[in-house]
Order: sequence, then C-alpha cells, then structure tokens
Amino acid sequence: MSLLRREQEAKLSLIESIAHSQQALARILDSVASVSAHSEVSARSLAENIRLLSRYQEEMSRMVTGIQLARIQHGEPGVPWLKDPGYAIRMVRNIQEEC
Repeated sequence: MSLLRREQEAKLSLIESIAHSQQALARILDSVASVSAHSEVSARSLAENIRLLSRYQEEMSRMVTGIQLARIQHGEPGVPWLKDPGYAIRMVRNIQEEC
C-alpha cells in the first residue's frame, strides 16, 4: 500500500471519528436538555465544554482537509464604504457617450 493511500485512509478515519463525536454530542445535548433547564451552573459548564470540544474538532478537521471556515465576528458593523456620488454619474455619462 502506498504512503499516499495510507495517509488518505488516516485522514478519512479521523474525519469519521469527528463525525461520530458530533453525533454523540448531539445525543448528550438531547438527554441533558431537560436537566440543565433546572441548573444554570451545569448548563454553563456543559456549554463551555461543548464549545472547547467543537473548537478542537474544527482545528483537527482544518488540519486534515486544509479548509478553514470563517469565524463569526460579533459587534457593530462599520459604516459602508461608498464611492463618491459623482463617480456613479460620471460612469453613466461615459456609458451613454459610448452608445
């Protein structure tokens, strides 16, 4: 078996493992949902643990596939950058002159 083939099989195995882990997390969340509604502390702890585990899995997936997902950024958006209004008018006039 070639080295490239073994590398691809190892990567596939890691991705399958991450997928199984995500399914297990979903089952855990489903079963704990009713309990955590009564305990805010356990809900916070569970949320933090899941966040950390998901970040580890995301990093492993990125290393294996080379695909990086954009991070969601929170905050207030900036003012949109627009060209000056005269630019649009000049462009329209140039197009009209060409026609």
